[in-house]
Amino acid sequence: MIARIWKGITRAEDRDAYLDYLNKTGLPDYRSTPGNCGVWVLCRIIEGKAHFTLISLWESLDAIKAFAGPDYENAVYYPEDRNYLLALDPHVTHHEVLAQP
Repeated sequence: MIARIWKGITRAEDRDAYLDYLNKTGLPDYRSTPGNCGVWVLCRIIEGKAHFTLISLWESLDAIKAFAGPDYENAVYYPEDRNYLLALDPHVTHHEVLAQP
C-alpha cells in the first residue's frame, strides 16, 4: 500500500469553504478511482492560516497514476483551487505503508 500526501494552505476564514470545495471536487475523484483505499483530510490553524494535509491510500502506483496521470508525483489541482490556496505546491510525496491498523 502507498500513501500519497498533499499539503496546502488557505486563510483560516476560508477553511470551511475550501473543505466544501474539496468535497465537491478532489475527494470524490480520489474515492471513485479504482485502487483507492480511502482519503483523510487533516487541518490545523496556525497564525490565521488553515494548513491542510490530505493523505490518500492506494493499492499500487498504477492506481495512483489512474488518478494523477503519468506524472504522478505532481499535485492534482482543480480550477477554483487558486481562489482558496495561498500557494500551489507542484508536488506531493509518496510513502510505502509499513504498518496499518
